[in-house]
Amino acid sequence: MDEATPRRGPPPNMMPIDFETELASLPLRGALPAGLRGTLVRNGPNPVVPDPRAHWFTGDGMLHAFHIDEGRVGYRNRWVRTGQWALARRTGCNPTVGLKIELPEGEAPIADDGAANTNVIGHAGRMLALEEAHLPMAVDLATLETLGPDDFAGGLKHRVTAHPKTDPHTGELLFFGYGTPESLSSGMSFGVISRAGEVIRREEFEAPYASMVHDFAVSAGHVLFPIMPLTASRERAQSGRPPFAWEPEYGTRVGLMPRGGSTADIVWWRGPACYVFHVMNAWEADGRVFADVMQFARPPLFPWPDGSPAGDAREPARLVRWQFDLAQASREFSQTVLEEIPGEFPRIDERRAGLPYRHGWFAGHAPGADGLLRMQARLVHVDHAAPRPDVYTFEPPDRMSEPVFVPRGADAEEGDGWILATVWRGATHTSDLAVFDARHVAAGPLCIASLPHRVPDGFHGNWFGADFPR
Repeated sequence: MDEATPRRGPPPNMMPIDFETELASLPLRGALPAGLRGTLVRNGPNPVVPDPRAHWFTGDGMLHAFHIDEGRVGYRNRWVRTGQWALARRTGCNPTVGLKIELPEGEAPIADDGAANTNVIGHAGRMLALEEAHLPMAVDLATLETLGPDDFAGGLKHRVTAHPKTDPHTGELLFFGYGTPESLSSGMSFGVISRAGEVIRREEFEAPYASMVHDFAVSAGHVLFPIMPLTASRERAQSGRPPFAWEPEYGTRVGLMPRGGSTADIVWWRGPACYVFHVMNAWEADGRVFADVMQFARPPLFPWPDGSPAGDAREPARLVRWQFDLAQASREFSQTVLEEIPGEFPRIDERRAGLPYRHGWFAGHAPGADGLLRMQARLVHVDHAAPRPDVYTFEPPDRMSEPVFVPRGADAEEGDGWILATVWRGATHTSDLAVFDARHVAAGPLCIASLPHRVPDGFHGNWFGADFPR
């Protein structure tokens, strides 16, 4: 989402791979931690039919699973079998050159079940591949077989975010949708799925304006809906102009909703124009609500409303703290930069989700020899109790994926565990799975499992422990 160096054509690891495979045991360097047992699953766009006109966000989802057990790492990858995947396989055409399905002449309508290419989570015994414009897609963890869209017994009616939040105490899954029920509208929805998989709450509301809302934040007492001026417009889309475009004059609005209230209780706060794809965490203390986010001055990969490039949109994101003083009458929130190392894909120890926390990690950028940033070339560990971050830098031109935290055990201290990330090796054009001690990343990987091929740049992944149903 944040490729920043100017170059001709797509970066080398954004190109898709054209095969599915299984490998029983990958070669290892170093030793796997004895307590690390489970499966890391990653998701990302991997179009069956590449087309330079197509937006990266629309590519067919492909899952990459690394299964760790008894000192070995196995690997399997599979496309998520959506309607657009089936159409591309059958016709040899990419149906998503725009941000919507376009059927070749003579083709019958297909299942509108999206690309399932952004995230993959576990809830109520289900593994779900997610994107933000459709229902979740259920997938079997052991085989990566696509099981089909899952509306949780009819409880989900419209699109669901790719970034739901799990309450670590109740086990509830909180979710939202934007552009609901009408695409590219200011309508939004919010809901809750119980630990057992029952949709126990769903409400609809209107945002201050229509925009792309990729992520949201949840604290113990509030839900935060960030509305930022990457605006959505049905009129633009119908006239052939960009459906999503940068309009900073709208400013940023953040809706705070008490978790014990309803969407009718949302209070809208104001802030300067910016864009955030991903939230690290949110919490509250002393009458204030905080959210740590990876904040861009403007969103990369999106234009002005007329379709022209939105200036130099390559300025990277930085970790920024938003603060909402609930006693303040002006309803303006503050922004404070926490870390000067730029980057993306923030993660935490999810056992502290919605609570005050100490440890976070993200894929950081590093200065390159040519003066340009090397994107996602660093693993950055932020300890809010330490004066400076703990950083590991990969050799050029290598780059990492989003880091995923795995606790050493259910009762381990916050941050005590491991970080797992895939790493693209530019010299060999292959990928590795790297395992780090989460609180000592500068020491380098504890273990590296090597693939004979690469895992293309993707979006998000998660860890499924050995006790997750297989």
